[in-house]
Amino acid sequence: MQRHPLIVAMSLGLFAGATATIAQAETSPLEQQLKDLESFQVIAHRGASGHAPESTMAAYELAHEWGVDYLELDIQITSDGELVAFHDDAIDRTSDGEGKINDYTLEELKALDIGTWFNEANADKADAAFEGAQILTLDDLFERFGNETRYYIETKSPHLNPGLEEALVETLEAHDMIENGRVLVQSFEQDSLLKMRELNENVPLIQLVWYHTDEEDDTQLKEWTNVTPGPAQITDEDFQAVAEYAVGIGTNATYEGEDVIDADFMRQAQANGLPVHIYTINETDDMQRLIDWGVDGLFTDYPDRLLELVE
Repeated sequence: MQRHPLIVAMSLGLFAGATATIAQAETSPLEQQLKDLESFQVIAHRGASGHAPESTMAAYELAHEWGVDYLELDIQITSDGELVAFHDDAIDRTSDGEGKINDYTLEELKALDIGTWFNEANADKADAAFEGAQILTLDDLFERFGNETRYYIETKSPHLNPGLEEALVETLEAHDMIENGRVLVQSFEQDSLLKMRELNENVPLIQLVWYHTDEEDDTQLKEWTNVTPGPAQITDEDFQAVAEYAVGIGTNATYEGEDVIDADFMRQAQANGLPVHIYTINETDDMQRLIDWGVDGLFTDYPDRLLELVE
């Protein structure tokens, strides 16, 4: 019996729709996260740290409320092996304590005030609620936000934080953050990223780079840890070497007020499978300029400004 062409077309349409639905259902959360990196990412640098004390719950709550793509944080390890969100190697700048963070236990760090300094430095944004803010553990953040957001975590100063990668992978696995597509791990230290990959090959990694003037030849730029040549000498093969273990690259755009990369650098990285995220961009004009270049994401202390441009 010959079927009516309309019925055949409808059947094919239903089949195609069902196939697409099945394919979509088979996309894992981790695969979806990597696919989402093809879109522009708003990365809240230490939370909304232009509006509240960096790396505090107040800063992360604000950024989450605004709907950023990633909460960015630096992870260090305490003397008793706990992971805490803190940028500096010393606690002096953003707390009422002094000394190296790794010399303190978590209990000792929790007793510090990491909020009052912000009020003293930013009178126009001061808030009594910031006073007495406590340092956060990675568990604190995961327990607060869970799978409601994504996390962009830096393995900070690995040479000062022995065991950091092992502890981080253990915590990520305990909270199912990797399989659920909730985390990117970034580092300037290639060895730290490679160690993360050895511990769990599914962790998406971001290679951070910092380009600056070569002290021996001020007409040339070099990369801080020599993970790539300077931008003028970088080749497809250099980007491909990074792409063997990383899903993206994070870089500065300027050094001492001068551009160190350009739109061609970004296009070359992207052509070799590396989305480009630039840190740390706070002025609207600079944000727009980099968006016009085709950047894949920006780290910023003022995610509200960036969201206004991209939404």
